[in-house]
Amino acid sequence: MMRFKIALLAAGLLLSGVVAAEVCTTQSQMTSADRDALAATGRSLATKVQADDVNGLQAATVAEYAKDFSGIGDVVGTTAAKLKGGTIAVQQVYLLDGTQLKKNADGSAPDAQFFCSLNKSVAEVDFLIPGLLPGRYGFVIVDVQGTSPWQLSFLLRQDQGRWAMAGFYPKALTAAGHDGLWYWAQARAMAARKEHWNAWLYYRQAQSLLQPTGFVQSSHLEKLKSEQAAAAPPALSDGISTSAPLVVKGANGAEYRFVGLSVDDSLGAPKIDVVAHLQVEAAADSAVAKKRNADAASALLAAYPELRKAFHGVWIFAEATGQNPYATEEAMDEIH
Repeated sequence: MMRFKIALLAAGLLLSGVVAAEVCTTQSQMTSADRDALAATGRSLATKVQADDVNGLQAATVAEYAKDFSGIGDVVGTTAAKLKGGTIAVQQVYLLDGTQLKKNADGSAPDAQFFCSLNKSVAEVDFLIPGLLPGRYGFVIVDVQGTSPWQLSFLLRQDQGRWAMAGFYPKALTAAGHDGLWYWAQARAMAARKEHWNAWLYYRQAQSLLQPTGFVQSSHLEKLKSEQAAAAPPALSDGISTSAPLVVKGANGAEYRFVGLSVDDSLGAPKIDVVAHLQVEAAADSAVAKKRNADAASALLAAYPELRKAFHGVWIFAEATGQNPYATEEAMDEIH
């Protein structure tokens, strides 16, 4: 995927075997000592990322992740380049008490769930963190405002009296110059105009920008996802996957089986791109593969022409078993 990859020190999200909810304390409810310590740690880690201080970050990371830091170091270097001259500000801190977590019967770490009520209202921020060892944790969201605003989120664990990094989640806060709330507003307007394909993808972009990382949910995000589901075109109402592809017929009669649709901002164009994952048979000839991708993009736009006005272009990732995806991108005016 062309989009900048985030680094996860925690394991992948698992939806099975979740333990009973643990205890979450929001920043307005925690003691000033806890709030100040979490904020100071988050600010210190963000400063190290901005300075590309990989050694300093490694020293501030829990032992099981610090011992193999090469992958995270690469991500830190890429992220640091985006943060030059930016102003660091801690936005949110959460205290997550998982001290009562019990290991699974096979000795593995359990999945933990934390429900965080905001200001004693019905609004919530929820954490579903997989493979979490028993302990006292924090989650800190730091914004870096500069030429291009970024967000750095950190999962922290208290080890021997200090807060240490147990997860690092960097992300841009804008795409094609607009933030998540802008994409949400545009998606609503598109849905009202019955532009369901554009709306569905703009809702997806909004979620990508507004969600700190995959294991964080909120009442706010649930509302967004509910609106996206309601606006989904019939062809996407049950989802799209390898087992339920979106089949589009081209002008030459060929069928193209799309198994995923998303958005991308890696080119820095005035508008975001559509990303379409295409299930294909292996093609040894690159010229044949390139033409197939071009024909697939043309078929997609012929079937859903509204996409032309809301996006810069189309990425096609042709995926054949046993091969790396073959990716191409064409601007809308290049697709006929």
